[in-house]
This record gives sequence, structure tokens and C-alpha cells, in this order.
Amino acid sequence: MVSYAARLDKFISQELSYKKRQVQLLLARGVVVVDDAVCFNGQQIIGQFSKVEVQGKLLRHHEPIYLMLYKPAGIVSATIDDQHTTALQLLPTKYHHLHIAGRLDLHSTGLLLLSNDGQWSRKITQPQTKLAKYYTVEVAYPITQEQVEGFNAGIYFAFENLTTAPAQLYVTSQTTAQVILNEGRYHQIKRMFGHFRNPVLSIHRTQVGHIKLPTDFLPGDYKEVSDPAHF
Repeated sequence: MVSYAARLDKFISQELSYKKRQVQLLLARGVVVVDDAVCFNGQQIIGQFSKVEVQGKLLRHHEPIYLMLYKPAGIVSATIDDQHTTALQLLPTKYHHLHIAGRLDLHSTGLLLLSNDGQWSRKITQPQTKLAKYYTVEVAYPITQEQVEGFNAGIYFAFENLTTAPAQLYVTSQTTAQVILNEGRYHQIKRMFGHFRNPVLSIHRTQVGHIKLPTDFLPGDYKEVSDPAHF
């Protein structure tokens, strides 16, 4: 079955193994219904979650699913892994077709989002969306004003030859802080603190955009998100 956008006539042809002329006749007879409305235009583009019926037979009706999971430490943000338990393995099988929208490191914990909506997931992960992501971070040594200012200015990463976007670093104790990122580069928080030779001991993600990890959640808890919004 086609997963994403497709022309209606081509979709029907593939699903029913009909020739082009047969599909045209179906459309002309008014027996093709898209999202509960009769459709006569075979060139109409249908999306991943379009509802398509032909002569009363349902050909496609996928519902978008948005799920939050409290990822424990030691769980890999992947669908398949030979060495570690994956995030999907923590969920019932009915969710095993979902993909992960914005990963967390193996030892990081907190809010992990999963969905079957690829467009929504891409908007979460693309740097140009500038979606705020909130983390509680513990480091080995006291956090200095120099580190606060460095995060705010952006840190140069020599390997990529780039400077990170400004990030907010709010000190909550000598060795803990809230970090707010608007991008998600590889091991970014660890590398930013590493610039100041301050090893990161733990990272816990609490929020992505407007979606917050419930304060009463325990590691492994999950629920569907009722207000995902399209970022």
C-alpha cells in the first residue's frame, strides 16, 4: 500500500490492479469517495491519512498517531537493535509501526515522541523549524558564568566547522541546569559542556515544543498525545 502522497487514479489502479480506462469509468460513475465526498478527478492528490472508498470498499483509512514515551536510561532510540532494548519494545505491538521523532542518546532519559506521521516528525527534527527542546542536565563541576554566556553565544564545533545556534542555560544548582536548544546536533549538550571541560553526568528531556512529559510519569510510561499540533 502507498504510504504517502499519490495521485488518486494511480493509487486506485495499484490497489485494485485496474487499468487506466477502468479507473476512469469508476470516477465517472461517482463511486469513488475521498474523505466522505464523491470525487470525479483522478488527478487529485491523496495524502497518507486520506480516506478512500471505491464502490463501498475501503482502500485506505490510516489514522495519525502521536505518542509520548518516558524513555529510561539504557534504551536505544531505534526500531531495531542487536545489542540493546529499543524504545518500540517497551510498547504494545499495535504501536510497532511507529517511527521515532527526535532521538535521545542511549543513556539519556525523558520525553521521546513517536508517530506514523512523517511530515510531523520531520518538522520536529529539522533545524529550520527552531523548535525548543528542554533538558535537565547534571554536570561534574560547578557551572560558571562563562559557560552560561558561551551557550548563549553558541559554541564552535571544529569537526563540522560551524557554530551552534544560541542556547539558553539556566543554572538551578551548582552542577545542574535547564538547557533549551533550538536545534539537535549530534551529542550537542555533551559537546557544548565539553568545550568547557565539564563532563555531563545525565541528560533528561522534559519538553519538545508545547508537549511536556507529565510530572507523574515513570520510566517506560507512555500515552497518545491528544493535541500534537503541526509545528
